[in-house]
Amino acid sequence: MRGRWSVRERLLGSSGLPREVYVLGLIAFCVAVGFGVLVPVLPVFARAFGVDNFAVGAVVSAFAAMRLLTSPFCGRLIDTFGERTVMATGIFVVALSSGVAGVSQSYGQLLVLRGVGGVGSAMFTVSATTLLLTSVETGLRGRAAGFSQAGFLLGGMAGPAIGGLLAAISLTAPFFFYAGTLAVAGAVGLVLLRTRSERLDTTAVPVVPFRQVLGDKRYQAACVTNLAQGWTSFGVRSTLIPVLVVEVLDRPPSWTGIAFACAAVAQTLAVGPVGRFVDTVGRRPAMIAGGTIAGLAILAVPFAPTIWLLIAALCLYGVAAAFLGTAPAASVGDAAGGRGGTAVAVFSMCSDVGAIVGPLVAGWLADTFSYPAAFAVGAVLLLGAAATSARMPPTVAGTAEVASADLR
Repeated sequence: MRGRWSVRERLLGSSGLPREVYVLGLIAFCVAVGFGVLVPVLPVFARAFGVDNFAVGAVVSAFAAMRLLTSPFCGRLIDTFGERTVMATGIFVVALSSGVAGVSQSYGQLLVLRGVGGVGSAMFTVSATTLLLTSVETGLRGRAAGFSQAGFLLGGMAGPAIGGLLAAISLTAPFFFYAGTLAVAGAVGLVLLRTRSERLDTTAVPVVPFRQVLGDKRYQAACVTNLAQGWTSFGVRSTLIPVLVVEVLDRPPSWTGIAFACAAVAQTLAVGPVGRFVDTVGRRPAMIAGGTIAGLAILAVPFAPTIWLLIAALCLYGVAAAFLGTAPAASVGDAAGGRGGTAVAVFSMCSDVGAIVGPLVAGWLADTFSYPAAFAVGAVLLLGAAATSARMPPTVAGTAEVASADLR
């Protein structure tokens, strides 16, 4: 069988991945292209209404806040309507709200519309992650999560560059482009994904009580890591770096797109080997390495004297993010037994908490103290996540079972 791998499987470094993984990767690409387009312009667009860095952070937080409030209900929606329907509906909600946000006449309108988009984003994220974890066995979860992440990365690689070009024309054009790519992603999900009954016999998939999952050290480490990533990626990276590029390094907004695109290339090149590493070497070393490297890289960003050194630091952060975007999701699947919308929702909510509080705190620290102080908090959280991951059992997924006593 290994001697007959297709070209696609050789490139992915895995075989036996189900159809859902490939479709979710395609959907992730469409979503990420649109989201990436907004990255260089959203903070600048908000600043155009005459607000300070704290208010800019609030725009990012509004999206995450509604994700957080909506996520607890997503498990029940998935049980009632299925992952495919909930995911497509969520994507269409984000598409509509983003298109309307592009014609906002005030800061208040922009804030509300970004919040509405957060509702749809929660529906998409929880349903897509649940579908991914129920579609693969333990020994393939790292590679499946890596393939899905690759879709986001390829979109993220193209999105900021496109956003930078569109920003040169108009600050509102990226919003409409985002709405269009999301509409395509929702259509792909409805047409190509199978329903739950078509995919598997759900009674054959073990269900682990959430109370038991919550006491699992693997799940605890995954949640802490997701919190740190949400804080750093949304609170520091997406909120302050665009402003840092324009106001400190005196570069146009298009350079933010270039910098983020370079980081996405680095992360994309790393995600294939990282997926195999997570499945063969283990989740624990991947999460320790990812948290440590990411923390040190983000700490160096505000001290970069030139745009090129800033890009180098972001590329290093991108490599670390490949670990942090793959291993925690696989760990959640290991702890929850591949099912459990509640476990996935809480895992997603941890990132949202970081994405809500992070932009506000980072903006306040930048306004009150300095940019290095804002970045330092994110670094401390990432290093703390690495320390929490060190408590995980060192078992390699798919090679041995860990005794219950070792997980708690």
